[in-house]
Amino acid sequence: MNAFENLVKIYDFIRPIFDIAIMAFIFYKAYEIIVKTNALQIIKAAIVVAMAYALALLLHLSMLLWVLQKLAPGIVICFVIVFQPELRKVFLKIGQSQWFTFGNRSKHTYVDTVIIAAEILSKMKRGMLVVFIRHTKLDDIIETGTKINADLSSALLVTIFGHDTPLHDAACIVQNGKIISAGCFLPLSEQYDIKKTFGTRHRAALGLSEQTDAVVLVVSEESGAISLAYDSQLHYDLNSNQITKQLEKLLDMTAAQKTIEDTIDENKGIYK
Repeated sequence: MNAFENLVKIYDFIRPIFDIAIMAFIFYKAYEIIVKTNALQIIKAAIVVAMAYALALLLHLSMLLWVLQKLAPGIVICFVIVFQPELRKVFLKIGQSQWFTFGNRSKHTYVDTVIIAAEILSKMKRGMLVVFIRHTKLDDIIETGTKINADLSSALLVTIFGHDTPLHDAACIVQNGKIISAGCFLPLSEQYDIKKTFGTRHRAALGLSEQTDAVVLVVSEESGAISLAYDSQLHYDLNSNQITKQLEKLLDMTAAQKTIEDTIDENKGIYK
């Protein structure tokens, strides 16, 4: 019994620390999700309502308190309706989050292939839109295009986007070194502060990054600038080194995996 009592005492001692650690972890992950969406608007609105209630409580404004209490259920429903897109994005991000994922599980070994195609098309002033699938399935997006399921190559991407074919105006979906589908239509961004100079490709890339955890590479037809869209943000006009580092980081491609890939490609006589 003494041993059991000692264990109970130890647990009682560490329980508050354990409790605080769990709450800190949850708040940190919630913050990560919020900053990657437009959910900040919800928080601002909630703070305004909470401040109004606190002020009424502090100053004993009985009429305002009565009104707020009666309207509370309606306010909650209004919040859900008005901020439905933002709430949807928050829950999508929660579903996409890999909170307890350790190490690199993915083997995305095709970054250079896409970047070479992007550089060629950039010089040609031809637009390109390539979606890298991460954790979120994009079956509904894939169904909007033409399924190809072909091995990924720079030549194939240049062929699709470098000529006025039926597939050149939409997006290619890439996963595990294959082009799954081409000519896919992406949802346009719901953000209102996008630069007017950005065309449909950039809005589509940003739109998909708002709704999923996919990474989208965009080549501008007008300027030739190469950009990346992910986590509801568009990183415009990056150079090849920046894009390579960012894609390898986002797609969990380690240096060891890349070395293995390069060795295999050299043995096969394949040059990217």
